[in-house]
Amino acid sequence: MKKKQSLKEKIIDFVFTLSNQPIIFRDLLSANSHFNEKMFVDPGKLGFRMNIIKAYIAYLSLATLAVIPIIGITHYFLKNMNFHISIVGAVLVTSIVFIGFSFFSAWIRDAVTLKLIKKAWLVHFPFFAYDKYNKKVEKIYNESIKQEIQKKNLQQYLMNKLSEMED
Repeated sequence: MKKKQSLKEKIIDFVFTLSNQPIIFRDLLSANSHFNEKMFVDPGKLGFRMNIIKAYIAYLSLATLAVIPIIGITHYFLKNMNFHISIVGAVLVTSIVFIGFSFFSAWIRDAVTLKLIKKAWLVHFPFFAYDKYNKKVEKIYNESIKQEIQKKNLQQYLMNKLSEMED
């Protein structure tokens, strides 16, 4: 039975191309750390790419659904007023729509980043819930960078530290 998708999931599936390649352990740790710090996460590490044309189509569809009712409501009041007010209003609405795309693309990008981090988390940390352990893992990862733990020893180091925390 197919699970019903939310609007956000449908937009993600429409706008983004997702790689079938698994996410490397170190890339997951780096992406988790950057995401928790509200920093830019490299899409290459998580294996996704935004199709900008599809992003514009999705955004303009949502913006149209929001703007058309507003135009319908305000038209009644503005039709008898000075047309200069309508012009200023049109300029404001247009600027809000175009500025809104930046917010939309950042929001949808963060959503796909979190989705992919959680998906990779289940592979690399199946016994540690993401919501409970992501900050702890980030802290241990940052310590490992300071201590210059080698790449080949990183997973063992991290698992040892996590098990020590559980005791």
